[in-house]
Amino acid sequence: MSSIWKPSVTVAAIIERDHHFLMIEEETADGIRINQPAGHLDPDESLVQAVIRETLEETAHDFTPTALIGTYLSRFISPLNGEAVTYLRFAFTGQLGQQHQRPLDTGILRTLWMSHAELLASQERHRSPLVLQCVNDYLAGQRASLDLVRTHPSALAVSGNIKNK
Repeated sequence: MSSIWKPSVTVAAIIERDHHFLMIEEETADGIRINQPAGHLDPDESLVQAVIRETLEETAHDFTPTALIGTYLSRFISPLNGEAVTYLRFAFTGQLGQQHQRPLDTGILRTLWMSHAELLASQERHRSPLVLQCVNDYLAGQRASLDLVRTHPSALAVSGNIKNK
């Protein structure tokens, strides 16, 4: 086993429409939880590609990222086995696109639109404290250019074929 410590890299989409946020309800080991469309960075993809893919898989909608909301580091300790996992989350905002007729990813029960007040009132059901933190940062106007999110071609399956940075 390698002694090099590695956080688990995740992406999340912060999507707002009419003062409501697109959320997902998902089955987890800790019960049913609320989260943004989010998930893990897969090998051979960029962070932007990952958030586009995760949003499609979990909501059946296309997503076009337009800005980085922030990067977040947090630790989760499993109540089941006491194991700790550190997450490095990249949260993006952007435009929601076309909805497709396709099943939602395994474990995703449904999508829902929630107001900030509803998110505040349901914190005990959030997948992590980062759910509310990302929304609060979005509401505070925090945005960074996608030019700050770069992927070297060596990180992709097909070197030199970068559709999204």
